[in-house]
Amino acid sequence: MPKEEIKNDNLVIGRNAVIELLKSGREVENVLVARGEHEGSVNRIIAMCKEKKIVIKTVDRKKLDFMCAGANHQGVAANVPAHSYSSVDEILKFAEDKNEKPFIIICDEIEDSHNLGAIIRSAEACGVHGIIIPKRRNVGLNFIVAKTSCGALEYMRVARVSNIASTIDELKKKNIWVYCADMDGQPWCKTDFSGGCALVIGNEGKGVGRLIKEKCDVTVSLPMLGEVNSLNASVAAGVLMYEITRQRLGL
Repeated sequence: MPKEEIKNDNLVIGRNAVIELLKSGREVENVLVARGEHEGSVNRIIAMCKEKKIVIKTVDRKKLDFMCAGANHQGVAANVPAHSYSSVDEILKFAEDKNEKPFIIICDEIEDSHNLGAIIRSAEACGVHGIIIPKRRNVGLNFIVAKTSCGALEYMRVARVSNIASTIDELKKKNIWVYCADMDGQPWCKTDFSGGCALVIGNEGKGVGRLIKEKCDVTVSLPMLGEVNSLNASVAAGVLMYEITRQRLGL
């Protein structure tokens, strides 16, 4: 079978991710359980499926290995429709309904599924209202993203837009300040993130694109004391998100 046919964007893998999927109320076509897996959290998954009248299929572990392209499925996977995307307006409405100033993450050409999944996981923990990604040259919401987010994807609004630059312009019209995480910026811990806030995280290799950086109101940087000059995208995002959260909580 050709390699591209192994990839399945509609597969959620891993016990925690499947449990959160079932709790979310999202449509599930069926749940696949490796033959012989009937201990611990697998029993909980089976019980949840029976309660929700979701079909359970027992499959050979080698088949599940093949379907998951070698990822650690822990004996469980779920087939679902492609994850639905939100709109930017829905993200802003969510913040408004919570009576909070918008807190948004913008991903500028994040190519690694594990990075996007980790960003989503940190964003959900930090109270981010939504994430914006471009339709082109950015990883989508595939099963590796879902797995890496450890279920956080089910609670995070993700909007996919045609043009990040024009989206930034629209956010700025709504009194949302846009901060670029990149080199040669002002110190992150001395930056005022109060008010509506959108944080731009750049590509793993190239960083934030020149046009996008020019659109941002402020560039912020983390200190680099070692020989390398950059952090993993999801690590940098996590550090900055928690600083924004700290300020929003008044800590």
